[in-house]
Amino acid sequence: MFRNLDWPTVIIYLIMVLAGMVSIYAASYDFDNASMFAATEFSGKQLRWIGLSLALGLVILLIDSRMYETYAYPIYIAVLILLAVTPFLAHDIKGSRSWITFGSMSLQPAEFAKFATALALAKLFSSYHFDLNAKIGNYVKAVGIIVVPIVLILLQNETGSALTFMALFFVLYREGMSGLVLFAALFAVVIFVVAIKYTETMILGIPTGEFIVFLMIMLVMTAMGMMYSRRYEIARNLFIGFAVAGLTEYGLDLAGITPPTLAINLGIIGVACIYVVVEAIRCRRPKLYVAAATAVLSVAFLFSVNMAFDKLQPHQKLRIQVALGIVEDLRNAGYNVNQSKIAIGSGGFFGKGFLNGTQTKLKYVPEQHTDFIFCTIGEEEGFVGAMIVTLLFLALILRVLAIGERQPTTFGRVYAYCVASYFIFHFCINIGMVIGLCPVIGIPLPFFSYGGSSLWGFTILLFILLKLDASRKNVLSY
Repeated sequence: MFRNLDWPTVIIYLIMVLAGMVSIYAASYDFDNASMFAATEFSGKQLRWIGLSLALGLVILLIDSRMYETYAYPIYIAVLILLAVTPFLAHDIKGSRSWITFGSMSLQPAEFAKFATALALAKLFSSYHFDLNAKIGNYVKAVGIIVVPIVLILLQNETGSALTFMALFFVLYREGMSGLVLFAALFAVVIFVVAIKYTETMILGIPTGEFIVFLMIMLVMTAMGMMYSRRYEIARNLFIGFAVAGLTEYGLDLAGITPPTLAINLGIIGVACIYVVVEAIRCRRPKLYVAAATAVLSVAFLFSVNMAFDKLQPHQKLRIQVALGIVEDLRNAGYNVNQSKIAIGSGGFFGKGFLNGTQTKLKYVPEQHTDFIFCTIGEEEGFVGAMIVTLLFLALILRVLAIGERQPTTFGRVYAYCVASYFIFHFCINIGMVIGLCPVIGIPLPFFSYGGSSLWGFTILLFILLKLDASRKNVLSY
């Protein structure tokens, strides 16, 4: 079994957890600190979690790999039950009820839901004759497996952990989901950002955000008309229609006439949708319905953005506004990110040296040993250290994807892509938070951020994959 183990992945894992412990010591260090290995220090506590994680990884490797597929659904259901009772057992910590305390130890069940959901999704796709695109019910099952833990974690008021599971939709794309779904998700994000960021200024009597979104919808409709009809005339007619309408509005505005621009834009898109539907029927191109549906749904989503934004908690709205540059709140919501960027920028190319960071040593960056651990690396190790960490994650992700591609079973392949999706999401969002590209939503950096639950959760994820991969030759021999 150990002979077939993917040792490059194991070595990357060991390097990362040890580098994480050193980074935690640097982040929590002050001039009166004890040894890195002292039980009172965060690094010493992390070392204990590392030891327990290695023991847990060994146990996982000793279990028959077939057990993970056989008991995938029972494990998933057990974790869902644990998530459901967590709000009733957990104490309120900064408005969140997601941590269950056992004496001096606290665990976050949401971290363990990651591997359980990955197992359940892999089990579903490995079911006999399962085809995601065969019927709509298969989509419902797959999406349901992903959404249920999201809902239960949101009930704990733990938005960041819940969003992590959205990464699994990339797995659905790998297994046959239409690229239109990913495009729709990306377009929805763009609409949300534009509508929120440019809601204060006005163009032709409507908010700039809405005006820009209308233009994007028109361009998308034109592009889809060309792509799905294979006819230049449809795209040309849509483009001319949108251009004439836009110039007319602009001309009326220059003439001092203020027409009901919002109603006119809605009417323009409505007429364009009718035209596309008529052409779909006339030319027998049913895919053109997608262009019309995209326009209608995009408009509906646009008008729901402000309503959804108002439903967020005040601190969540403020974090989004700070990330989008709408509000500059350097003393409150934007303080962490601003100090983090100062710390990383001050590190330069080679950094200030181990334990020589001023921003981190003087505790300017809150949570610098957990979610903001990367700023310590950037300050003390500089661009070189940050790139080494980035390359480590890139190597790990590519290795996981390579393992997934060589799996002889659908279960192993889907599980591997789930693992890769989690790592990609955590790495991108955490680094994005630290450098101000994403709102601060409490996403740890795997193997680097302090925390036993996170370390255990990612260790279980990775070592189950290593066990499945080590047993692949036995599967081929059956």
